[in-house]
Amino acid sequence: QSICKPIQAVAIQAICTTIAMAPSPSPHTQKFWDDAAPMIATTEKHPFLLSMVDGTLPDEKFKYYMLQDALYLEEFSDCLTRLSHAAANEEDATKLRYFANYAKEAELSLHGSFFDQWNTTTEGVTEMPNCLLYTSYMKRIVTTKSYGHGLATLLPCFWVYLHVGKRMLKMREELGDSVNRSPKFDTWIDMYSSDDIEEKVTTYRAMVEAACEAADEATRKEMQACFNMCCKLEHMFWDQALNLMKWPDLGDR
Repeated sequence: QSICKPIQAVAIQAICTTIAMAPSPSPHTQKFWDDAAPMIATTEKHPFLLSMVDGTLPDEKFKYYMLQDALYLEEFSDCLTRLSHAAANEEDATKLRYFANYAKEAELSLHGSFFDQWNTTTEGVTEMPNCLLYTSYMKRIVTTKSYGHGLATLLPCFWVYLHVGKRMLKMREELGDSVNRSPKFDTWIDMYSSDDIEEKVTTYRAMVEAACEAADEATRKEMQACFNMCCKLEHMFWDQALNLMKWPDLGDR
């Protein structure tokens, strides 16, 4: 399914054209990635992700993950919208609003299709510890730091998902028909390894790159720290799902 699903046909067509023409990745964001590479290499081998590919992940854990991820995406979308108000120009503001809408519409429609199969919703579901840690950190940076800090903070959600999606696609191809895998897992892999997601990542990276070019060295180092923290929080998000993490029972209600 194309990411160019109309919201407002003329505006979105222009955005999609911009995405298709987005420039190649640049050195500042590559430095971010290289610095975080050891963490990312660990994450791509996370047992939660590997067990999706080999078909052994219990449905209960995938359901837990999707419910938590739906809550996360609501906050992620809000952060993108907040950043759009701080964008240096209307073109970038429009892209950020588009990405915010995509997170709420296209990505959450994937979650919703699974929720229909499970006959469940996020109603009454609360953010578990690592989810709340991630969304709280993300929102704090976006609301209290510079525009560039905010962009760098949200980049791992785009880029790490594409990276692990591509890795999982390759592993799935290598396994062939030797495993019995839930169709839900295949649908998830197909989405996050897609050319559509790659185009989005390329476009968003270009925006981060421009912010890096406009920043001084001290700010770029802080942006790197934000990127690294969110790479770590991505890993912890899958830890949480693998372990079905709950809040401790302290006798509260």
